[in-house]
Amino acid sequence: MTSSDRLRIVVLGYVVRGPVAGMAWSMLHHLLGLKALGHEVWFLEDSDDYPSCVDPVRGTIGTDPSLGLAFAGELFERVGLGDRWAYHDAHTGTWHGGAAGAIRRVCAEADCVLNLAGVNPLRPWLESVEHRVLVDHDPVFTQIRHLYDPAAARRAEQHTAFFTLAENFGRVGTTVPDDGFAWQPTRLPIWLEGWPVTPPPRERRFTTVMQWESYPAREHDGARYGTKADSFEPYVDLPARVSPLLELVVSGPNAPRERLRARGWNTRDPLDAVPDPWVYREYVQRSAAEFTVAKHGYVVTNSGWFSERSAGYLASGRPVVCEETGFSEWLPPGDGVVSFSSADEAVAGIEDVSSRYGAHAEAARNLAEIFFDSRRVLASLLERTFAPAPVAREPQRVAP
Repeated sequence: MTSSDRLRIVVLGYVVRGPVAGMAWSMLHHLLGLKALGHEVWFLEDSDDYPSCVDPVRGTIGTDPSLGLAFAGELFERVGLGDRWAYHDAHTGTWHGGAAGAIRRVCAEADCVLNLAGVNPLRPWLESVEHRVLVDHDPVFTQIRHLYDPAAARRAEQHTAFFTLAENFGRVGTTVPDDGFAWQPTRLPIWLEGWPVTPPPRERRFTTVMQWESYPAREHDGARYGTKADSFEPYVDLPARVSPLLELVVSGPNAPRERLRARGWNTRDPLDAVPDPWVYREYVQRSAAEFTVAKHGYVVTNSGWFSERSAGYLASGRPVVCEETGFSEWLPPGDGVVSFSSADEAVAGIEDVSSRYGAHAEAARNLAEIFFDSRRVLASLLERTFAPAPVAREPQRVAP
């Protein structure tokens, strides 16, 4: 069996427990990208053994998956995967979804498992799959977790191949902590057929969709690694310095919305602005461009991370002004993507995109096709998955 054969691939992901638009697209880009390559694709999600079902309306977390099951059912039916998804509820010992009755047989015959973001346990029905791939969606923080949390490290050790969005991992000048796993660089794919270029809007509005704080900052070996809340402060006065409107669709209970509005930012609630994946896509396409910061941990380590959301802007022909994380080492900045590391550079980038919008918009789609096309990204990941495994290093675990 090789990656060029038609494979049966089980994608482990996060939809039922997190029924939000951006996360749903992350799963769809992988599922529909693999399907476009000719593979037989199935989606499987597990409740895990703790309360993990998010209700974004009430802002609660529990064990009831009913809201997420309805969200997932509508999502997968719409993209032609209504009979290709299942959810295992460990709390009740039940299976749900269009493939509930077939999924254990599918797993027994699968060629490959892709555990996206590592947010699903590898239950016994997955342990016999020969190729079990862990795709790290949150570099720096994933590696620190493995160093300090023995249970997380043991879950990672169940996999046979390891990929990370820290594209600069292992390079000189990159300080992503080394947890001993043989990480290989990858990037988040974009299913380009689902993200066509649309005519630019009349209003020059730069937007983004962001979570203010995903979790508390982490520390390792004397260094602190923060979230977007830590990265945003140098740019809080930006609206007064640029001509376009700057808008944040921002989630998180600690987001300082009143302070941001007082400084000129237009802020919106995700439940209103991007309530489902289709409105989310329309929101991106109604924007002129994206302005975004990155998680502090991604920035200070020179990780090379680049957002899938930003890649969606590029695919739609929308330029991106993005905080530098080291991605310029593999994604050439300039027309289409403008990087910045200071407020002055951010101002210059926004104004350059505004003054040369046509050139930036045309270059944006070209970059998406060259660097983020799901056919290229996922084909490369599979080729390396089926190649001889790199040698892992001895992890330097830290006592909890």
